[in-house]
Amino acid sequence: MTGQFDLYGAFLPSFAALALFTYGALRALASALSKIGFYRLVWHRSLFNLALYLTLLGVFSIAMSWFQR
Repeated sequence: MTGQFDLYGAFLPSFAALALFTYGALRALASALSKIGFYRLVWHRSLFNLALYLTLLGVFSIAMSWFQR
């Protein structure tokens, strides 16, 4: 793998594509957490979402490097 994705002629670094995918996963997960009322237990929703995004990004990054072997 070259580390880049071709998106209609524009090359996108693989980490940027992974970050966009993670953002989509975060939005879906945040929506589900909001529907079940989980955010009532969270002190600061924005900080929690940032920590959740960084955790998901790390997990997806490790999973991507694991499956590329």
